[in-house]
Amino acid sequence: MTLALTPHLHELAQRRSQNLEVTLLWNGRSETVWISILDVASDEQEAAAVPSDRALDAFNHPYAYLAA
Repeated sequence: MTLALTPHLHELAQRRSQNLEVTLLWNGRSETVWISILDVASDEQEAAAVPSDRALDAFNHPYAYLAA
């Protein structure tokens, strides 16, 4: 799933490691937290909603949450 940037989507944290860019996002309208992984080399993006109380864990271990 690709997340479209909207005025309601706010970046909470971002990190890059080699070709992967991990972004933690919050949607102010729906009050949901999302984790996004962008493979810069292939321009492929995956995203998933995560429980707000697990946001930091999802940021640190995004593939565990994308698989769920």
